[in-house]
Amino acid sequence: MLTAEEILQIEHEISLVPKRKAACIEALKIVQHNRGWISDESLKDVAGIVDMSPAELDSVATFYNLIFRRPVGRHVILLCDSISCWVMGYEEIRDYLFTNLGIQYGQTTEDGRFTLLPNACLGTCDCAPALMIGNDLYRNLTVDQLDEILSKYS
Repeated sequence: MLTAEEILQIEHEISLVPKRKAACIEALKIVQHNRGWISDESLKDVAGIVDMSPAELDSVATFYNLIFRRPVGRHVILLCDSISCWVMGYEEIRDYLFTNLGIQYGQTTEDGRFTLLPNACLGTCDCAPALMIGNDLYRNLTVDQLDEILSKYS
């Protein structure tokens, strides 16, 4: 069940667009911001508010890779796997993260600290390879930088 504050925030977003459905992504982002992910129950609640069926809203939620439909760690690592990153050392970065975090793509570390996800493009091809943690973008990555970067996130 959504909180009164979440509903109020969603109604505010709806007031900014011409149709209730147009606020569906912002509504999902509000719930995800508060809960970390979008449960089936939350999705149904949001669907009712934005006048969509749960199936319609789920198709929107699963289309966007930044909407999480299952629990994730406190920090989500998006590792860019675009062609530019592949050419510039993506595999070395990926393998280091797999080994040192002890997880594969789509998994969360045992301590719940990190979830690792591939990302089709982070839009920084001129500075590949790249990854993003939360709102922080790291470019021109080398394996030597990874321990220091990861240590910033508790």
